[in-house]
Amino acid sequence: MNQRTVVLDRVMLASLVWGDVDDTDRPLAVLLHGFPDTAHTWRHLGPALAEAGYRVVAPFTRGYAPSAIPEDGSYHVPALMHDALALHQEYDGDDRAVLVGHDWGAITANGIAASAANPFRTVVAMAVPPLPTMYPRRGDVGRWLRILPRQAALSWYTLFNQLPRLPERSFDRLVAHLWRRWSPGYDPAEDLAHLAEALPDDEHKAAALGYYRAQSRRRQLPHPYRSLAADWLAEPEVPLLYLQGADDGALDPRWADRIGDRLPAGSVVAVIEGAGHFLQLERPDVVNARVLEFFGASR
Repeated sequence: MNQRTVVLDRVMLASLVWGDVDDTDRPLAVLLHGFPDTAHTWRHLGPALAEAGYRVVAPFTRGYAPSAIPEDGSYHVPALMHDALALHQEYDGDDRAVLVGHDWGAITANGIAASAANPFRTVVAMAVPPLPTMYPRRGDVGRWLRILPRQAALSWYTLFNQLPRLPERSFDRLVAHLWRRWSPGYDPAEDLAHLAEALPDDEHKAAALGYYRAQSRRRQLPHPYRSLAADWLAEPEVPLLYLQGADDGALDPRWADRIGDRLPAGSVVAVIEGAGHFLQLERPDVVNARVLEFFGASR
């Protein structure tokens, strides 16, 4: 594992890299982390993809050190999509490239999968499915309503993170609590240490919380990202692998049962037993095998 930095037009992004990222004979794989974690959560999948012949780039997304806090202050999903698309260009990606996202990274990847600007051959989303697949539909409203009360209780933190200053002041306790609840039985000590390095002060913590705060402020989306504004709420257009932990404490696993027939042909949905929200860390053997199998089948 090495580290590489690129300066995009709107932000500087540092990435963990595996494989020879300058060897364009190897297809590019971009891995996007979520909250509250860092690029280090790809420490199992990254080497596995490199061994399989990919050159792997896992950025610390905007606001997570050693990446920069963006000058435009935007943490909207279209801004995150813009960064991922720019990484594809910076690393000379082609139509063999693949995209993997977890949590906020999954929301970003799902948006790119729905976009006409998408240069990636296929997409893997973990822990958050494409948002339109979660909408109610005729004949299924009853099942949808049965999931909502538990999901609302699980999603309390999304409202808490909207509050001014309090989430920053209680940030360390908050994220430790979320890791325990979201992935029961998993020891997050190493990941919390990486997170502390990535978010060392209130400015960086506010950046991470900004991902939640920005989505209700769509009118503040900077102009360069507006061409992507509708895509993150649209249905994917390329084959997608969706993986979710059976014990996920952030998103009710019953959502996974409702989405398979709402994805493009060639898509796969799998629930990973013995894993919670951070399934790529809890069951790396299973997750790595599923991802590699899907990438091979989708070629």
